[in-house]
Amino acid sequence: MTGPERNRRDQFAILSGVKEKKSGSSTSQGKAAPKNVAEYLARVPQPARSALSKMRAAIRRAVPREATETISYRMPAFKHKGILVWFAAFSEHCSLFPTAAVIAAFKKELKSFSTSKGTIHFPLNKPLPVALIKKIVKARVAQHEAKPTR
Repeated sequence: MTGPERNRRDQFAILSGVKEKKSGSSTSQGKAAPKNVAEYLARVPQPARSALSKMRAAIRRAVPREATETISYRMPAFKHKGILVWFAAFSEHCSLFPTAAVIAAFKKELKSFSTSKGTIHFPLNKPLPVALIKKIVKARVAQHEAKPTR
């Protein structure tokens, strides 16, 4: 299961106001998946919405001009010849999903943040490291563009 899939249930609970159930899927109740990024952001409560909007702007500045926004795994994402990064809001943090290889490449710079194989958590109670986010996204774009096309 990838990072976006792993966190989907928690994120859905935030966006739909559904409390996590002990059994069953939380995706079977509550609001439908957001149709676009604006709808996603409208569902996110403050202060996460503000942090996520800043993250979105930082990502926008780092991706190619032709990149577009989409919803993938019920989360906002930027794509250009495939998905570049996902980003999402949770109750205590905002997450960036730039792939495991990119996270490994920034291990030193990310030592003060919680990370997992494919996810970086940026706590809502700390300033968002916009410059670092842009560097990470630029590295992801370079990684993606270096992949041979099929």
